[in-house]
Amino acid sequence: MKKGDIMLIPFPFTNLKGTKRRPAVILYKGESDVIVSFITSKIVRGNTQDLLVQPDVANGLKKPSLIKTHKIATLETELIIGKIGAINKDQIHELNLKLKRILGL
Repeated sequence: MKKGDIMLIPFPFTNLKGTKRRPAVILYKGESDVIVSFITSKIVRGNTQDLLVQPDVANGLKKPSLIKTHKIATLETELIIGKIGAINKDQIHELNLKLKRILGL
C-alpha cells in the first residue's frame, strides 16, 4: 500500500455518526494508519481543488470520479477493505499541488 493507491474503505461522515463504503486515495501510509482523501462519482463542478479522474483499468474506477481533496480522514490500516487500483504519477503530482494549495503549504 502506497500513496496513490485507491482503496475501498468505510469513510466517516462529516458528523462522525456513521460511515459509508467508498473508494479513497492514499495520501500517506504510516506504520498502522493511513491518511486518505475520499472519491465520489457525483461530479459537481465548482471546487477547483477536486481532481477529476477518468475510469481505466489501472485505477479500477467504474465512473468518472472526483478526488475530494478537502475530505480527508485518518484510519487504521486494518479498516481497509481492499485495493481497487491506483492513480498514475501525473495524477499524483496534480493531487500534491492541489493539497499544497488547500493546506497553504
